[in-house]
Amino acid sequence: MSAKPTIGFVGVGSMGWPMAALLHKAGYPLQIVDASAERAQAFCKEIGGTVAASNRALAAASDIIITILPTSAIVEAVLNGPEGILAGLRPDAVVVEMSSGVPTITRTLAEQVAAAKGHLVDAPVSGGVPRAKTGELAIMFGGSAALLERVRPVLSCMGTSITPTGDVGSAHAMKALNNLVSAGGFLIGVEALLIGKRFGLDPAAMVDVLNSSTGMNNSTQKKFKQFVLSGQYNAGFGLDLMVKDLSIALGIGKDTNTPTPFAAMCREMWAASAAMLGPGQDHTAVAKMSEKLAGTVLSDK
Repeated sequence: MSAKPTIGFVGVGSMGWPMAALLHKAGYPLQIVDASAERAQAFCKEIGGTVAASNRALAAASDIIITILPTSAIVEAVLNGPEGILAGLRPDAVVVEMSSGVPTITRTLAEQVAAAKGHLVDAPVSGGVPRAKTGELAIMFGGSAALLERVRPVLSCMGTSITPTGDVGSAHAMKALNNLVSAGGFLIGVEALLIGKRFGLDPAAMVDVLNSSTGMNNSTQKKFKQFVLSGQYNAGFGLDLMVKDLSIALGIGKDTNTPTPFAAMCREMWAASAAMLGPGQDHTAVAKMSEKLAGTVLSDK
């Protein structure tokens, strides 16, 4: 039985930490890099793996490299430069870009990786921190069928569904569009709860009705009671990152000459909320803007 390939994991943040932990649990040797050296060291001390001296050193020791980082610009910086991943990339190694990236940039990065004799695929995820911890993420995959089969065992440790979306960059496009739909559902749901509360309905009871009716969506199922009505606002995905993903979705709409009046309004409301609330907010805190407009608070906490 051949040994499992070594995985270089770049980014052990709120999503990356539990995902890398699942890979370690499955027996994959890990090389770890994070923007915070202390966090990388903490991961290896608590979970396992080896802290790599640099991105270049990580690449030189890895067969498969996973990046899960806040933006495409950061991924680009990690790949390039004298101490970047490309400088140490093994021939035929696969870079699995699991961030929520900009499709056009992802395609450019794939060309750079190919020039370095490697392969880049995009495999963003949906499901948030709770499903990252349980290995039940939904994974979108952009790249060839052959590369998918090569990395499928690794992806299967982190997700329960892997959906091919087409060529490199297509998965990042799908992720942004998925978050657009999710963001729209969240906002309209919050407004419905506010209307109902002002009318005299109980918001928690409203969520129960929505979840047994046609108004059900991910937010009614997994966000409203858990993070809004509870007053916790700690789902684990940043408001600034949601605005970034919505901006990517609107950019795809512009590039394809697709009219997007509702999507544009949705993005502007999320961006306005981010500006009003300030940095460091969880995305579920967007409800506070709707509450302020209505002069009504949904949480009794």
